[in-house]
Amino acid sequence: MTEGLDDRPLADLKGRAQVIEIASDEPGFSDALRPADGLIVRTYTRVDAELLVRAPNLRVVGRGGVGLENIDVTACRARGVEVVYTPDANTIAVSEYVIGLVLQLIRPYAFFSDRVYDAKEFKRVRNQQRGLQLSELTMGILGMGRVGRRLGRLASSGLRMRVIYNDLPDVRPLLDFEATSVDKPTLFCEADILSIHVDMRPGNHHLVNEASLALMKPAAILINTSRGEVLDATALAAAIKDKKIAGAAIDVFDPEPPLGDFPLLGLSNVLLMPHMAARTYVAIENMSWVTRDVIAVLSGQKPAYPAP
Repeated sequence: MTEGLDDRPLADLKGRAQVIEIASDEPGFSDALRPADGLIVRTYTRVDAELLVRAPNLRVVGRGGVGLENIDVTACRARGVEVVYTPDANTIAVSEYVIGLVLQLIRPYAFFSDRVYDAKEFKRVRNQQRGLQLSELTMGILGMGRVGRRLGRLASSGLRMRVIYNDLPDVRPLLDFEATSVDKPTLFCEADILSIHVDMRPGNHHLVNEASLALMKPAAILINTSRGEVLDATALAAAIKDKKIAGAAIDVFDPEPPLGDFPLLGLSNVLLMPHMAARTYVAIENMSWVTRDVIAVLSGQKPAYPAP
């Protein structure tokens, strides 16, 4: 196990197997990996052909999370190694987090905690701050997977927003709320809020780029809680500085963590967070329960969530 598990899943696993906790960049990792029957990783451990050569006894890789970009599933399957993951573990956490980010950007906050404002300052701050109502806006969702659909349901049914989306497959049979499928140019043109929820399949690198950002409304905002690689951060910084869009909230980066010259640093209308969207108590424990499918595979049973 390279990146930790929550207490209850870890205790359960230790009751069923010998567990070695060691990071993939620690001395001794190769020695620990060589006899291992299973490997549990999260976001930052790469499972590729080179690693698999060092793991001749490996039968299953468990990814505690949603994306599989750090795991070469094809290489695993070629060696007879099953890959399991937790595709629905953080759906609620991430979708709720997006709504929180949107509110911070469209409803400016003006906290006071150390002192109270005098009457003049109180009224000045109150009169200066005005925001937008979500029910007046169009939510655009790029990628209508589990998180995208949960966000769409919150936006449409809960907040009475107009919802439009773009995805490669036809997801209409999966929708239980009002939403309209549109092409990408329409999505970028009409969204007041654009939330990105795509994976890093081939072709998605810089899927959101200078050309697509140029289509957006000057008052629009962009949220990325999916993968840093899908967004051209340099193009986004230029669009914000040139007032072509109003702001952004970014939770994922390329590379991660970002470097010191990251182009979105220092912009007052940009929120930057260290990959926090899934960090709730429930979601982290749900992701850690990938241990159940790891044990299932090692016991000769069919896993509930094999990698597609």
